Amino acid sequence: MTTIRDVARLAEVSTATVSRVFAADTNVRPQTAERVRRAAIELGYVPNSLARGLRQQRSSAWALIIADIENPFLTQVTRGVEDVAQSAGYSLLLCNTDESPEKENGYLSIAEQARVSGVLITPTSADSRIDQLLARGLPVIAMDRPLRRALDVDTVLIDSRRAARAAVELMIGRGHQRIACVTGPQRVFTASERVLGYREALEDAGIAVDEALIHYADFNQQGGQQATRQLVGDRQVTAILVANSMMAVGVLQVLREHGIAPGHDIEIIAFDDAPWTGLLTPAISVIHQPAYELGQVAARLLLERLEQPERRARTVMLNATLPTTPELPTPRGTPEPSTNTPTILDLSMDLPDISSR
Repeated sequence: MTTIRDVARLAEVSTATVSRVFAADTNVRPQTAERVRRAAIELGYVPNSLARGLRQQRSSAWALIIADIENPFLTQVTRGVEDVAQSAGYSLLLCNTDESPEKENGYLSIAEQARVSGVLITPTSADSRIDQLLARGLPVIAMDRPLRRALDVDTVLIDSRRAARAAVELMIGRGHQRIACVTGPQRVFTASERVLGYREALEDAGIAVDEALIHYADFNQQGGQQATRQLVGDRQVTAILVANSMMAVGVLQVLREHGIAPGHDIEIIAFDDAPWTGLLTPAISVIHQPAYELGQVAARLLLERLEQPERRARTVMLNATLPTTPELPTPRGTPEPSTNTPTILDLSMDLPDISSR
């Protein structure tokens, strides 16, 4: 039977390097990783994680359960997961819940019946019903949104609260006082976190929070439209924080219908730097979230969990970046400055260490 030592010998590397390659460790040089993979194929080597799955009568597939397949952010998360999974010899069963707890429950049942080796999920709520999977020893990784702490599962998050707070602080610094927030369903962790950051920035600046300017809606184009239609009557609103790029499309459509020019009459900062945002004139400001990296980290956590099923659960927090902002107007009634220097607000940091909860 071919062993990891055989692969290491043929590839002329250490056994530790072989393990790192099959764990999709990006610190391994690409040329070395390719040599290891070729050696494994030539020798017919099966990584330990796959062999363990066969012994337990589990497939070499993972279930990836995401909230909305049309969301560009989750598309990038999926790609990050897939790249790591494929490098480690796993395939993906992709499931789309449309933010529906009922659909999510159905896919969780399918994942159990299909005997997948693990589940990665953007849960519809903290109370998603994964208890039965955990009871059967099936590893679960929560992505972008946490599950209730009692479940004690590995989790990868992005600091939405800090990013939202910094974005609103930037708008306040430009002179905006009447700032609206368009966000997702209140039960969704990321939607609520962005509102908390929004509130904190206003309160720290001594600006009273007007609850009428906070609008919860579906995390999609229609949700953005619905929320903005409730805002356009308030001509004192000079800036809007939007929770994702899909909602931003709906926001922009309604503003255009009412003859309100983004980047001229009103400032927009939206989460997620979708490709189309740079095509607008003037462009809107966007908060970059490391979606691809989130998927990669989640997949690596699952590989770790498969190798070390008894280790303590870990949580990874990634940060977002608000890149150079386009030239934006000051609020109506404020004198225009003679020049407008783009502001760079950096919320990024090196990939954080994985810490035990």
